[in-house]
Amino acid sequence: MTRPALTLRSLSRYFPILDWGKTYDKTTLTSDLVAALIVTIMLIPQSLAYALLAGLPAEMGLYASILPLVAYAIFGTSRALAVGPVAVVSLMTAAAAGNLAAQGTPEYIAAAITLAFLSGLMLLALGFFRLGFLANFLSHPVIAGFITASGLLIATSQLKHIFGVSAHGHNLLDLLGSLATHLPDTNLITLVIGLASLAFLFWVRKGLKPLLLSAGLGQRSADLLAKAGPIMAVAVSILAVWGLNLQDRGVAIVGDVPTGLPPLSLPSFSMELWGQLFLSALLISIIGFVESVSVAQTLAARKRQRIAPDQELIGLGASNVAAAFSGGYPVTGGFARSVVNFDAGAETPAAGAFTAIGIGLAALLLTPLLFFLPKAVLAATIIVAVLSLVDFSILRRSWDYSRVDFAAVSATILLTLTLGVEIGVSAGVGISILLFLYKTSRPHVAEVGLVPGTQHFRNINRHNVETHPELITIRIDESLYFANAAFLQDLVYDRVVCDQPLEHVVLMCSAVNEIDLSALETLEAINTRLSEMGIKLHLSEVKGPVMDRLKRSHFLDELSGQVFLSQYDAHRTLTGRPHATAAK
Repeated sequence: MTRPALTLRSLSRYFPILDWGKTYDKTTLTSDLVAALIVTIMLIPQSLAYALLAGLPAEMGLYASILPLVAYAIFGTSRALAVGPVAVVSLMTAAAAGNLAAQGTPEYIAAAITLAFLSGLMLLALGFFRLGFLANFLSHPVIAGFITASGLLIATSQLKHIFGVSAHGHNLLDLLGSLATHLPDTNLITLVIGLASLAFLFWVRKGLKPLLLSAGLGQRSADLLAKAGPIMAVAVSILAVWGLNLQDRGVAIVGDVPTGLPPLSLPSFSMELWGQLFLSALLISIIGFVESVSVAQTLAARKRQRIAPDQELIGLGASNVAAAFSGGYPVTGGFARSVVNFDAGAETPAAGAFTAIGIGLAALLLTPLLFFLPKAVLAATIIVAVLSLVDFSILRRSWDYSRVDFAAVSATILLTLTLGVEIGVSAGVGISILLFLYKTSRPHVAEVGLVPGTQHFRNINRHNVETHPELITIRIDESLYFANAAFLQDLVYDRVVCDQPLEHVVLMCSAVNEIDLSALETLEAINTRLSEMGIKLHLSEVKGPVMDRLKRSHFLDELSGQVFLSQYDAHRTLTGRPHATAAK
């Protein structure tokens, strides 16, 4: 391979645009432009709504949907992922910034911008050091539980706009209590607007497209008009408020939205503020990455494509840094908009860049038209979007499959609802890790015997197998490390005690991929204890990398028994049968 080709490949690792850009043609351009048009129509009301959910000025939602999309188009690997503000991250931003300043203050806005910058730096660092695998430690049922609880919290937090009252709180109990206290102050006109918007948007999601198709409209046109449902609600509500002067009758409106492209902004470089936001930024990075990669992998699989998780970290990191320098707040890949982008025919990340152009034009030309937009309509947009995230079926599925997973999911949902989103997501991360440690600390270990007429060994409690009183074979179905070494030791000791004819114990290691130093010391202790009892310890079916490491220790020299290539060889040798091979 020539040096220029090698350099191009190295650059493509960090700049995927150099890969897909080589084959970009007119057909792909058309597909990306159509997808960008549909996503832009969807994103305008969503971006405004999510900014208000985060407690930020509405225009910051638009700003967070421009440069981050361009950055992802350059650095991201998913062909369909659409980056921007999302409900869960907006809620987490509100919780983090709300701990430091009051909503609407310059300090609050600065905290949100700095949060995006810190999150971007963390994601970039994880990507450059190829640490994307760390997200695998998050249990998917636990994440599903967290997102379900967050969806309920978000929907509940928006009810105040539907009723036109004031309500505050960071957990479900506080929100419901505050809402109940202020219900007598409900603005009836606002309630009518909110309920009508909810009913219309729910109907649009399911009923508008079939209606348009039955009326003879084409598939693409029906798709476009169905996705434009929120825009219709926005337009009609603006006209109603403007024409009837409803703002003078207590209907809360968005008000002035600055016209223009995103301003150049700088995050705070105060170490004190960084320290206060560090944990929140880390949690936002983790949740955002997990949600984004899950969506990207799902969509890529539909077209037999692949994404690079480590490069996705870089793409999301660059997007968040771009958000911080353009007046935005933390962003990630959104499920709803990415699915719309995919279904609309997006072929490359360039569709995201074209969407950014569309949002930029909206920020330049359309923001004056948003002055009379009722906040109740934006609240309805959020509620309809987040309720699709609520999935209580995870409780039933986890209960049917694993009581341990059910306990983890239930705990995450309850903690998120009762103690708030930050504690909930922290608990979710902690529970995921504890769940992994618990399961691996008590690995499945089976005593096995020979299936008659074969060379296969199976669990003596599940199959009719041959066993011999002088020989015990224990199959270990997990790698051995510090958390489960003592479990194996206790199991072996309990099994061999008072078993007088016993002469040999074989540890069948076909499923053992690693033995750490703690586990090695435990094996040495087992070997010594069995030798004192007159019992020999043997190993069988040890994998090459594990054997290589064992050879670097004194364990094999001190082993009282042998290391057999296969369990069948061990069985034939130790039961006195001919034809066996063994290796020390």
